[in-house]
Amino acid sequence: MFRGNHPAKVDEKGRLKLPSAFKALVDAASVTQFYVTSVDGESAQVWPLPEWEKREAELGRLSALQPVLKKYLAVTSYYGQQVEMDGQGRILVPQILRTRAGLDDEEAVVLGMGEYLELHNRKRFEAKAEINKLTDEDLQQLAQLLGGRI
Repeated sequence: MFRGNHPAKVDEKGRLKLPSAFKALVDAASVTQFYVTSVDGESAQVWPLPEWEKREAELGRLSALQPVLKKYLAVTSYYGQQVEMDGQGRILVPQILRTRAGLDDEEAVVLGMGEYLELHNRKRFEAKAEINKLTDEDLQQLAQLLGGRI
């Protein structure tokens, strides 16, 4: 399970070196293949391939006629690419996604999101985080979802 925030950088060749805390987890699970994609082009999702395959199986059980499913598959396929981690723990972020999300040779943040990692341009993420702070209403909704515990 991925959690936390680790700073990183996408190098000039478009490779992300997995932060050591996250690399230890994928090494322990013997994962070397990933699916790198996005749902909005603003950030990258880095899925260990076995987790992405679970997602695909889950989606496959749903009706392919659902417009939202078709939209999700189209977007994640457009930005998506299966990649292999190299011997130095780096994975290639697809060019189209690097450009759109502002990740080319930039400081980034890698957030653990449970089954996958999210990669953001650090400056953009911090600017959005400042604007989109958790409100009292958000915290109340969370408390309801969590049975009163935050």
